[in-house]
Amino acid sequence: MIYLRSATVMENTLQTGRYPFTVPALRDLDQIEFAMPVTFFVGENGSGKSTLLEALALKAKLPLATGMPLAKDPTLEAVEPLAKALRLSWLPRTKQGFFLRAEDFFNFAREMKRLGESMAGLADRFDDDPTVRGYMLGQKNAVVTRYGEDLHALSHGESFLKFFQARFVPGGLYLIDEPEAALSPQRQLAFLSLMKQMVEAGAQMIVATHSPVLLAFPGACILQFDANGVRATAYEELEHVTLVRSFLANPERFVRDL
Repeated sequence: MIYLRSATVMENTLQTGRYPFTVPALRDLDQIEFAMPVTFFVGENGSGKSTLLEALALKAKLPLATGMPLAKDPTLEAVEPLAKALRLSWLPRTKQGFFLRAEDFFNFAREMKRLGESMAGLADRFDDDPTVRGYMLGQKNAVVTRYGEDLHALSHGESFLKFFQARFVPGGLYLIDEPEAALSPQRQLAFLSLMKQMVEAGAQMIVATHSPVLLAFPGACILQFDANGVRATAYEELEHVTLVRSFLANPERFVRDL
């Protein structure tokens, strides 16, 4: 399913010479169309892919996957001018979905560990009051029921997948920034499978990534961000893909040259 059809940068609101409009890929950006259920943003660090993804999340008023409203996230202040300059075209409009960055997940996992320990500690303190103790243990069990085992204790990949599955609602728009940061190559394959299930359940996904594994999702639109702007690029033509293939074919030569 495709909900977000396009994003247009309104010329009369551009602020030339001010970040993020100084980013080469975004400086002359006019419009991006989303013609497939899965769209990838790919490019080097600083190319603008994550910046545009964050601006889209702000404009679409998507919540963070952790439940925090984006408007209260101070790390997104720098992209607000771009978000305000965007005009989004929907058909149909969806209010389901979320925005997720790998660092948000890591922070959430740490907070869940702290919360679980706090609830267990409070339950012990009220050992003589079965009502309070039962309530605290019930709250801790509710977290475990929703997210599985202690997210912080599990491997990053396993806990990331559990977290994502617990948050997923069919028929939503999901903006995800560099999920591979939490995933081993094998877990990236598992995430590919999860993406397929989500798309089949009516989800639209826009993912910023460096991962040749994730970029191989069948039928996805891949948008390359670089100094020349933003353009659709075939998987086989991506520098990320050709570089990894060349390295794996002869790692000794790469290491020697380095």
